[in-house]
Amino acid sequence: MNTEESKIAVVTGAGSGIGRAVAVELLRGSWSVALAGRRTGTLEETAALLPGGASLVVGTDVARPEDVAALFAATVERFGRVDLLFNNAGTFGPGGVPVEELPYDAWRHVVDTNLNGAFLCAQAAYRQMKEQRPQGGRIINNGSISAHTPRPHSVAYTATKHALTGLTKSLSLDGRPYSIAVGQIDIGNAATDMTRRMETGALQANGVVAPEPVMDVADVARTVRHMAELPLGANVQFATVLATAMPYVGRG
Repeated sequence: MNTEESKIAVVTGAGSGIGRAVAVELLRGSWSVALAGRRTGTLEETAALLPGGASLVVGTDVARPEDVAALFAATVERFGRVDLLFNNAGTFGPGGVPVEELPYDAWRHVVDTNLNGAFLCAQAAYRQMKEQRPQGGRIINNGSISAHTPRPHSVAYTATKHALTGLTKSLSLDGRPYSIAVGQIDIGNAATDMTRRMETGALQANGVVAPEPVMDVADVARTVRHMAELPLGANVQFATVLATAMPYVGRG
């Protein structure tokens, strides 16, 4: 990236965890960043981590089409264009609930956030990137290790993350004529509030509860920034970043 000319990113779920780490990493790299999330207070806390950064706080529920439209309108009004969408907002839903006991409302909440929200944000970014001049931009979807293999009692989360892989592939294909590059980062056990339980004990496929290693979320953020700063003629289609010793590869 040419640091003499700031590029513009939209980061959803920017109030905590991976979204916060990525937003701060981009701000440190002279990006201008629209911080999106449902709680403006936590977004303000993210912005305060880099007081000199060019950030914009936009309260957004990604499952609401009107909120997403307002997010991108505010970003373009403030910064003029959109070069990157980090499609990060997501929820695991109720943990440890067997499929036969999962309430439909809980299923719908996970699907609305993880899949419908990702689609709505990608669609808005796509429209803007197609019409702006210079044309094009990049979308990075936050998948998961669960986009490859499930954890026990995670049917809603796992289904949406598998669907996100299909969304990534379709967007990548459809974006080619317009210089819109689309990739996905699949993350395993980055240390955030969402994964804190992994360190104390997580249910394994064999029914045993065991602690799992985690990695620094900053390592994920640097990977996203690398993907973001490639020229549009190059793309990381899929990247998997995980704690080295987590039980994913092989039998554990």
